[in-house]
Amino acid sequence: MSVGQFVFMLHSHLPYYRKAGMWPFGEENLYECMAETYIPLLNAISELYDEGVKAKLTIGITPILAEQLNDEHLKQGFIKYLDSRIEQVALDLERYPDPKVAHSQHLKYLAKYYFDWFNHIKDSFVNKYGTDLIGNFRKYQDLGAIEITTSGATHGFSPLLATDSNLNAQFKVGSDTTQRLFGKKARGAWLPECAYRQGYEYIGADGEKKWRPAIEVTLQNNDIEYFFTESHVIEGGNSIGNRRVIGVYGNVEYIPLPEREATGYDTYSAYWLPDAQVAVMGRNDRAGYQVWSAADGYPGDGCFREFHRKDPNSGMHYWRVTSPTTDLGDKMLYDPVLALNKINENSDHYTTLLYHLMNDYKLANGKEGLVMVSFDTELFGHWWFEGVEFIKQVIKKFASFLPEVERMTAGEYITKYPPKEAIQIPESSWGQGGHFYVWQNHLTEWMWPIIHSCEKRMSAIVDKYPEIPQDKLLHRALNQLARENLLLQSSDWPFLITTWQAKDYATDRFREHVERFEKIADMIDSGNINDWELQQIEAIDNCFSVIDYRVYCSIEEGCIPQHCPKLSPLYNK
Repeated sequence: MSVGQFVFMLHSHLPYYRKAGMWPFGEENLYECMAETYIPLLNAISELYDEGVKAKLTIGITPILAEQLNDEHLKQGFIKYLDSRIEQVALDLERYPDPKVAHSQHLKYLAKYYFDWFNHIKDSFVNKYGTDLIGNFRKYQDLGAIEITTSGATHGFSPLLATDSNLNAQFKVGSDTTQRLFGKKARGAWLPECAYRQGYEYIGADGEKKWRPAIEVTLQNNDIEYFFTESHVIEGGNSIGNRRVIGVYGNVEYIPLPEREATGYDTYSAYWLPDAQVAVMGRNDRAGYQVWSAADGYPGDGCFREFHRKDPNSGMHYWRVTSPTTDLGDKMLYDPVLALNKINENSDHYTTLLYHLMNDYKLANGKEGLVMVSFDTELFGHWWFEGVEFIKQVIKKFASFLPEVERMTAGEYITKYPPKEAIQIPESSWGQGGHFYVWQNHLTEWMWPIIHSCEKRMSAIVDKYPEIPQDKLLHRALNQLARENLLLQSSDWPFLITTWQAKDYATDRFREHVERFEKIADMIDSGNINDWELQQIEAIDNCFSVIDYRVYCSIEEGCIPQHCPKLSPLYNK
């Protein structure tokens, strides 16, 4: 007899790094996550399936990340990255044991551990998966082991985009890209940064009152049936949100929203939104906090690998957390066996915790409930090195010992247990304070007028070419203009500026995409398109290869894109 339903959601996203630097910010960030998160996760899904267990993970892969994982330049760059890691750790194998270095025998053991680990990752990527991670995620999707969800094409911060045509383009291009790469239209989406806004009334340029639809209307227009949000959005109460375990925040004073009254709703079921037949699921706060909390969650245990300290020669992580108060220079050496034992203990605790959350809810309410947890995929493996093994053990223990817990993908849950109530959720995000301040503040306010200006110029140019031009050079320029507009809208740029994680890099990246956008727009407006200059930009920003610039056609207020004469050809291909 079932005690409840469990949905495990992983949101995978990185900004567009292709040919935009290597280290400390750039392609190497992608390669690290491929090695430490995406390949180990795919291996775990594969190994579970071979043992007769379908993982039933809901895995969001943002379209811009999927494009990078599918890119030949980046695939070859990843192999070179792995070769360099193997070469560097091989030198450590020669360096140790060294009588002048304390505990050098253990360092040699760790060097051999990493030598084998990197070789295994390379073997998985090249031989097991044929360098095709997207194709293999698609394989396990088709086998029913996982469900793939989509997102905005470049993770644009939806509520702050100025026009519905640009908001629609983010999700139309995103949905189409997911369908093209994974062979199936995604039913669900991750709202970038969990950012939501309601519909609202405003005064148009003509002085008349107009209505801007809520985010869910755009989702429904693109056949998206559900999305995810934070617990406080559903329940009310304290609105301070934070999904990330590790984040270095700069000189930003976060101003939380006033605490909302309790809504009377909980996260143990999904709900319809009022303006469209789109469902929302809230993350279970207790189950999520147990994992993501830096202070109280599993990843902060002293046994686990320390992320921030690296060997000065090879860059290997030879140390463990030890304690939150231990200086980096005083960290103890890592012990993989000790860490694995702790993962076994943590996964026992977590499966028991989830079981009791569901069972207690059923006993108290006389009905079964949903526990949905959602995390950044990169937390597991990249930040928390042992995290993928934790996921694997949790799934395996549920399958083996707790069949009363109904493990489901999010789409399966919505199909079997459709919402019974509709609720209005507030303007919100996962960020500190629960609102938009992380992306719109005194450090980033200069960006938004530029983004809005590009939005309007994009639509103005596209409206001049409602039919694809015969001039192939002009057609290429229009499509590349659309790509640059999507790329400059990425929510990563203001986020990295606010958090000071990569302030200068993010500023430069934003300005570069704006400059490319304006250069192409000027060429189109002047009727003088320089083929060589366009080729140089296309060679760098080559994502969304089959984009149709007409997705940016202006649409009338209240017009449904599928029924709009300008846009319907894009929806009825």
